[in-house]
Amino acid sequence: MNIIFGDAVNDIPDSFTVLELDTFRTAEKHNTTTVYCVVEKIPTQEFTTLDAYKKIHADVIKYYKQREFHYCETAINALMGRWNKELDTFYTDLLDRVKKHKETGVSDDWEPTLIK
Repeated sequence: MNIIFGDAVNDIPDSFTVLELDTFRTAEKHNTTTVYCVVEKIPTQEFTTLDAYKKIHADVIKYYKQREFHYCETAINALMGRWNKELDTFYTDLLDRVKKHKETGVSDDWEPTLIK
């Protein structure tokens, strides 16, 4: 899996599977950068369900930002092992964040960005 930052994603041809991962905010500049990955090795048996997995992944990112943590937890568990396991570490880390947020809640000013 290759990681791509910000607008560099626009240089990737449509024939590649590109998924949004996270958004980072730099503490000094208050700018945000979105991080993407290019999935390298999709098993041929997953080709027929590729669009469904892409939609579920996009929904995880979308609903995480909307604090819909129950959906995220369920969807992440369904995505584990997909993409030839290339994203499993990412999903595990995100699932840990989701569980923490479900347990402790988030403040009203919570932003779904990581601070770098």
